[in-house]
Amino acid sequence: MDHLDDELKSIVSTDYTFQNWAKTFRCTPKLYFQPTTEAHISKIIRLASTLDEPIKVVGSGHSPSDLACTSGFLLNIGHLNKLVQVDTSAHTATVQAGMTLHTLHRVLRENGLAVSNLGSISDQTIAGVMATATHGTGARYGCLSTMILDLTLIDGQGNTLHCSPHENKAIFEAARCSLGALGVITQMTIQVEPDFNLEAIQKPYKFSHVLENWESFIYSSQHTRVWWYPHTDDCVVWEANRTTKEPMFSGPSPLMDRLYGFHTYQALLNLTRYSPSWIPSLTKLMFKTLFCRPVHIVDVSNKVFNFDCLFPQYVNEWAIPWEEAPDALRQLDEFISHNDLKVHFPVEIRFVDEDDVWLSPAYGRKTCYIGVIMYRPYGKPVPYKKYWKGYEEIMRTHQGRPHWAKVN
Repeated sequence: MDHLDDELKSIVSTDYTFQNWAKTFRCTPKLYFQPTTEAHISKIIRLASTLDEPIKVVGSGHSPSDLACTSGFLLNIGHLNKLVQVDTSAHTATVQAGMTLHTLHRVLRENGLAVSNLGSISDQTIAGVMATATHGTGARYGCLSTMILDLTLIDGQGNTLHCSPHENKAIFEAARCSLGALGVITQMTIQVEPDFNLEAIQKPYKFSHVLENWESFIYSSQHTRVWWYPHTDDCVVWEANRTTKEPMFSGPSPLMDRLYGFHTYQALLNLTRYSPSWIPSLTKLMFKTLFCRPVHIVDVSNKVFNFDCLFPQYVNEWAIPWEEAPDALRQLDEFISHNDLKVHFPVEIRFVDEDDVWLSPAYGRKTCYIGVIMYRPYGKPVPYKKYWKGYEEIMRTHQGRPHWAKVN
């Protein structure tokens, strides 16, 4: 603290413990800063350089990895969360990098705009999703980093750089997915589109049928994803398209979804910690109760893209060429059966167009993301390492690249 001036003392904590959302990693940094200006960030970086302290940046902490953990300086950019400017004719928005996606949806909608694609949640900061090339699903849509048109970055010497395809081009290309390693991104301009509603129809299928008709399912809608239920040949295919229809919903009631799909499921999962052999039966029960009938929803785009991730979990996700995914998924099914593993549903399958973002897992190839999950009911541990090891070995044999935010 002796090295801090009064300005930095007003935004620092010395006894802060960071813990990610999944409660799988935590750290106690030497100093925890919550800057409110770019000048604060420059000053913190120069101090870290003088003291030879490592520095990391954190947003919402939603990554299940230890990417934000450090014993040095931890810098939370959550207070840099303002809309800088919007161009409704060009469909662009310049925002500070600590803005959460939830806030982004609101400010864009106030201006008649929306992001073109999203992942499953909107709790993260804009900087966080871009730094890790976070993705949604859609055969003709790239990862979220492809939306960046320009950005402002404060480098390791505390200098402010304006980066775009026309200015500091190499840094711009590297910074679109940089894991925070190039410096601190403080704001960016992103390409968006006019606000829109999505119509999503979710239907049950036999997984073997989906694998046999792979290409047709990939292109069956603007945004297609698949949830496979291990220990069964059951899956759900979710297909979403832009629409002018008014909001509506047909499916399980919110009470049924929350009471049974969340609370009852978590309680039953907790029991399987003591008797894992029940897991396949529980999977079949949940599918029969909640997922074996069609679900139809129309709403504003972000509400359809996003869904409840339930409770803390271990997750792992890799990207492979999408033409290799059917073989990889069959191998994963065989691995689970051969090793008598009892694993949780779903295995989530999403599709992303190829891009030119240097560190993107979808760089240069049309990509299928395959995600596996093991829930931690009531935050309690469950065995997952053997599952992860086998899954990752299969992904590697298919030119796999890990999702940067889910490496653990």
